[in-house]
Amino acid sequence: MTQVQNGIDRIQILLVCGIFAILFYAVYLMNTNLTLVSLVFAAGIMFYQILSARGKLSSKFKYGKKLPSPFAVIMIALPFVLGTVSAYEGFAIWESPTRIIILWGMTITFWSTLMFVPLSVYSKYRENMQPDPTTYPTLSVLVPAYNEEKVIARTIEGLLDTNYPDKEIIVIDDGSKDDTLKIANRYKTKVKVVHKENGGKASALNHGIAFAKGEIIAIVDADTIVGRDALKQLVKGFSAGKDVAAVAGNIKVRNRMNWLTWTQALEYVAGIEIIRRAFDFFGSITIVPGALGAFRKSVLENVGTYHKDTLVEDFDATIKVLKSGFVVQGSTGSTAYTEAPQTFQDFYKQRKRWYRGNLQVLSRHGETLFNPRYAFLYRIAFPFMIISMVVLPFAGLAVVITSIYELLTGDWIFVAEMFGLFITLQTLMSALAIRIDREDPKLILFSPFLVIGYKQIVDILLIKGTLETIFKAKTSWTSAKRIGV
Repeated sequence: MTQVQNGIDRIQILLVCGIFAILFYAVYLMNTNLTLVSLVFAAGIMFYQILSARGKLSSKFKYGKKLPSPFAVIMIALPFVLGTVSAYEGFAIWESPTRIIILWGMTITFWSTLMFVPLSVYSKYRENMQPDPTTYPTLSVLVPAYNEEKVIARTIEGLLDTNYPDKEIIVIDDGSKDDTLKIANRYKTKVKVVHKENGGKASALNHGIAFAKGEIIAIVDADTIVGRDALKQLVKGFSAGKDVAAVAGNIKVRNRMNWLTWTQALEYVAGIEIIRRAFDFFGSITIVPGALGAFRKSVLENVGTYHKDTLVEDFDATIKVLKSGFVVQGSTGSTAYTEAPQTFQDFYKQRKRWYRGNLQVLSRHGETLFNPRYAFLYRIAFPFMIISMVVLPFAGLAVVITSIYELLTGDWIFVAEMFGLFITLQTLMSALAIRIDREDPKLILFSPFLVIGYKQIVDILLIKGTLETIFKAKTSWTSAKRIGV
């Protein structure tokens, strides 16, 4: 590792400089002056938001007319403005409609990069500067389990081995049909085991909260192995202030067995260390994951605990906490290792539930987009979720289709240049995320698949989820097969 002074990693700074160099080199190759001006304008808006939010780790209510925030409008519209400017100049230079579509889709990527990259580095620096708490509050760890006989023993043993001064572990068997309850009962001298009829994960969590005595409620999935200091690091996040109502853990894929699981491992690292950290800066992380996360018990009870009518109860609960005026942060040091789907069939089942559930939550809390009382959730987080879940997948698919057409018509040099630049950009961003998280450098080798291959699979599943939601197709809870590695 390189020398780190006062929490600043020089390699991280070099990677950030490299990322922005690639961005502006891409604009130079496009030979589009208006695009360069637009990107500078976009960067200016982003840095204004960063400076205006500095030191304001809060989601305090602000009342006003129920209209989309000006920044939200800019955030949603500017990617299309940037793309349209590129398209206009591109057509003037090349007179190629397909090149225009490729430029439009790829230019949208610039917008998120300008926002996320600087914030990821600053957020890491801020976390490194946070001191350890002098005292730790009481902690209740809830482990909901349904048919988890292959993994539950390892999860319990991992929790028992964690270093935390005052914790209780509660395993909630949600009417399992296998030996989950029998295995959990082997540990009942050390953990609390409760049994209920099957009612779903949200129901199991709400049942467990009723038994919890801790000031802080930690949630751990039954297939998750937590790090030895994970609970301490998780609770450390609450010491930033009384407004911090929840902290999201750092989830890693442990079963890196094939191309699919290795790429998911990189997706987790890049998503947490680049995208999620931008929301951490504003105190508006939108998902406290069920694999490892924590809430203040009083806040969770006041917002109505977990909702049973959504497929992603963790997302829904987090949005309710943010809407109540509290801060949600993340912790890199609080690590947990989960089991990712190893086959495309299981991957499809997992993502189908995630994406349909995410859209359910967006619809359920749609008024957030028009209500200024929700602060950064209203201004930044909610608009971005709409863009990333609905807009970007269609833009990505359009780029792929037109790129294939360009290849068939012989314009392969242009396509190769554009994709080469964005693969380089993604590789640098992956390297930055891996550096921040001190992860396995081997993950960098899978960066191209977040541009070509894996990305298109995810985009198609997101589009499928959007269309199914629009046409109100029925959906139900689906889960991946447990491997128990």
